[in-house]
Amino acid sequence: MGNKDGMNYAPKGKPNPVVKEGEFPIAAVALDHGHIYGMCNGLLEAGATLKWVYDPDPEKVEAFKEQFPETEVAESLEQILEDDEVQLVAAAAIPSERSRLGNTVMESGKDYFTDKTPFTTKAQLEETKQVVAKTNQKYMVYFSERLHVEGAVFAGDLISDGAIGEVVQVTGFGPHRLNAPSRPAWFFNKEQYGGILCDIGSHQIEQFLYYTGNKDARVLHSKVGNYDNAEYPELEDYGDATLVGDNGATFYFKVDWFTPVGLSTWGDGRTFITGTEGTIEIRKYVDVAREESGDHLYLVNGDGEKHYDLSGKVGFPFFGELIKDCIHRTENAMMQEHVFKAAELCLTAQEEALNVTQ
Repeated sequence: MGNKDGMNYAPKGKPNPVVKEGEFPIAAVALDHGHIYGMCNGLLEAGATLKWVYDPDPEKVEAFKEQFPETEVAESLEQILEDDEVQLVAAAAIPSERSRLGNTVMESGKDYFTDKTPFTTKAQLEETKQVVAKTNQKYMVYFSERLHVEGAVFAGDLISDGAIGEVVQVTGFGPHRLNAPSRPAWFFNKEQYGGILCDIGSHQIEQFLYYTGNKDARVLHSKVGNYDNAEYPELEDYGDATLVGDNGATFYFKVDWFTPVGLSTWGDGRTFITGTEGTIEIRKYVDVAREESGDHLYLVNGDGEKHYDLSGKVGFPFFGELIKDCIHRTENAMMQEHVFKAAELCLTAQEEALNVTQ
């Protein structure tokens, strides 16, 4: 049975450490979103040592300690920032607070790894760009729908190997289960969560840039709406957008909070990639009515049709690459420019969106 609630989706893979124990101490702070567990799982499997945890809410800290019992509880954020051993701080703050927290972390001389979406306004983006330029620290983002999905990782490898030729079009479907009673108050406050295209749409736009090799793109049009949640007037339960990259590749995606109750997992996330010589479909979390496991990839090219069942077979290389980047000051896991461009485009899509239910 898949995970019923995407808010607490925390994939686990096989340990593949790139550093020795104790060589890369990290801390976890701002435990507002359950993605912090997946972020920490990935880093620990790559060899990081989770030294500290801090959140002003003792219940969140207690729950975190149940998953990561070796972690010490810090009395304040300052205690962590003053610890010269800590090299990276992972955080899943309320979205509107992620930028400010990251700036504080980077100004203390540490790299920052935040849950998506990284920003809720362009002013935040511009300020953080300046802090990165000034400090030379990293502002990395947990785009889990590519980085923590083996099917999505393998698709990138296939594209790099030329399996489908040049990518000309990507279509992304990112449905999520709402499960409103489990959500905190900020989730329904647009100023805090940023809007659906800014929030879960950020996964989609990042994937488009990555799979097509684009460094920039234009938002052609975008739409949002609240079709079935009038009791939460600031929630957008649907959004879609169309983009075109600098190299001419196009992209359409839709995101929503309409996962049916009967689905075995939190969302039937899929990505369709069309190349000049083949196609890829990734069924990320479930193969509906066939397999409750995820990470199914379908490849069709000149060699024929192939189905890959990738669960447990690919791993999650991003986390080890991120650790090595932090140590060696390289940019192999994800370029900072890529992070900022994905963030900018989702903010633009959100800003320009037509609200179709108003």
